[in-house]
Amino acid sequence: MRHGVLSLDLIEDAAARLHGQSVVTPLLHNDVLDRRVGGRVFLKAENLQHIGAFKFRGAYTALSRLDEDVRAKGVVAWSSGNHAQGVAMAARAFGVRATIVMPHDAPAAKRERTIALGADVVGFDRASENRQEIATAISQEGGQAKIAPYDDIDVMSGQGTVGMEIVQQLGAAGHVADQVLVPCGGGGLTAGLSTAMKALSAESRIITVEPDGFDDTRRSLASGHRCQNPSTTGSICDALLAPRPGELTFEVNRKNICEGVAVSDADVAHAMRFAFHELKLVLEPGGAITLAALLNGSVDAKGQTSVAVLSGGNADAELFADVLAEKI
Repeated sequence: MRHGVLSLDLIEDAAARLHGQSVVTPLLHNDVLDRRVGGRVFLKAENLQHIGAFKFRGAYTALSRLDEDVRAKGVVAWSSGNHAQGVAMAARAFGVRATIVMPHDAPAAKRERTIALGADVVGFDRASENRQEIATAISQEGGQAKIAPYDDIDVMSGQGTVGMEIVQQLGAAGHVADQVLVPCGGGGLTAGLSTAMKALSAESRIITVEPDGFDDTRRSLASGHRCQNPSTTGSICDALLAPRPGELTFEVNRKNICEGVAVSDADVAHAMRFAFHELKLVLEPGGAITLAALLNGSVDAKGQTSVAVLSGGNADAELFADVLAEKI
């Protein structure tokens, strides 16, 4: 786990390491969405990344920077699902073992795919146990390197390649983003993306989007110190339920972020239906949250060029069916 200063140089190095390994995901545009919000919207479709989420970028970058003798002992990570799959896939690429600490209530599809990628899964109770403490104990006993889901400079720099690609893809189309909406859990994607955007497109505002009741980053930015969420469960956005911002991510984000908003589960479900019917995309709740903020007006897109990061598409089948049936 690297500590230090997150920089564009580290993000560019991550991009070089990821070349040929990760997907350069498309930046999508849809006229129906533009008319709906009254502005120009581009969607960074990280649901089409390996393992169906942006997390592969940071996981692969972190494993690639480990010394070979350290990596050979294997890695341990903690995650509700997407980082789990990212680490499992990256570990398989490097031919090493991965152990993932996952909550018992993680979506079954995420757990099953993590196991299918060759990782060992250790379950825990999200409400009463500390996942990082469990992972640390495993690491101390077996000597595996820890790959944190967000509070790690290597992981953040890998996620920052999303921001680099946005700037490059928009530039090729002749546009500059007025605002970029980022789903925010622990803040790793936000930290990496905002660092890249600040260096390459300083005029672009960065807006975090979180679930109602789990807006720890928004409250932390307002107060100037890291705030805890009152609960660790209670939203369909399972990927965005970190207990509070990371120590490292918050130090980056409080310098880079313009504002944050929070949206309801009902608005997220509506965005998932819109993505399915109008955009022909399957999004998990956390992956649809930025779209929800545009559709419900939490973020004003009128006359703006907006980019919304669609961070993942690993929707639980039963939940997705309920969303489409408007039971949520």
